[in-house]
Amino acid sequence: MAAALSRSRMPRRPGRGRRQGAILGVLQARMSSSRLPGKVLKPLLSRPMLARQIERVERSKLIDRLLVATSVATEDAAIEHLCAQMGVDCYRGSLGDVLDRFYRAALPFKPAYVVRLTGDCPLADPELIDAVIRYCVDGDYDYVSNALQPTFPDGLDTVVLRFSCLAEAWREARLPSQREHVTPFIYNNPRRFRIGSYTNEVDYSHLRWTVDEAEDFSLVEKIYAALYPGNPQFSSAEILAFIAHNPGILTNAAIERNEGYAKSLRNDTPSSTG
Repeated sequence: MAAALSRSRMPRRPGRGRRQGAILGVLQARMSSSRLPGKVLKPLLSRPMLARQIERVERSKLIDRLLVATSVATEDAAIEHLCAQMGVDCYRGSLGDVLDRFYRAALPFKPAYVVRLTGDCPLADPELIDAVIRYCVDGDYDYVSNALQPTFPDGLDTVVLRFSCLAEAWREARLPSQREHVTPFIYNNPRRFRIGSYTNEVDYSHLRWTVDEAEDFSLVEKIYAALYPGNPQFSSAEILAFIAHNPGILTNAAIERNEGYAKSLRNDTPSSTG
């Protein structure tokens, strides 16, 4: 395994070549995970997992402002409290209609672009986040994801979209899967929106760095214990090198990717389109 994440191919069409407008990062987080309840605040080297992820995301050079979007559920007050401690903006909205929560969180800032992140990715890569932002802006895309064609480890997922497109999705999306997962309305309409896919030259999509199950969290604990004390800003390349030397720690490889979205699709009954 090559211990590096390599650069994606360039946009298909020459872009504007310069950044235009503010870029807002919105990190979705809640306590009520069905598979690993309370995972976002599980201690990771003595600090909540969400705090560790925020530390990494805040190293992005292109995100102008970061906020956490959580729900109005009583248990999510703990997330709001953590954000207050860290000096990070926090919006609380609908638990089930995540698209509504996400849109309303971003609305007061009226950014040009929004970066969608989820609170189960404590190994988030700030350099990759910036690369996806550049790809979207320079390529003049409406929407770019590095997970539509998975080539990066699950857990480095980054989506960048125009706020104007998010507003369209908020107004028009009706299916449960479109309301629970924010962006399917956009990427499932490629004739309407200009969609870009940011890919890696080496396929690492078999690696699972997200946290949905106890086995996932155990892997992340081992990575942090090995790398964080020596370098709190450890890179994806360092993670890959550590895994290459310790392949036995990959006990979570059989877990299905995007299981939550697959569940939402099963709820898209004909009656839900009305």
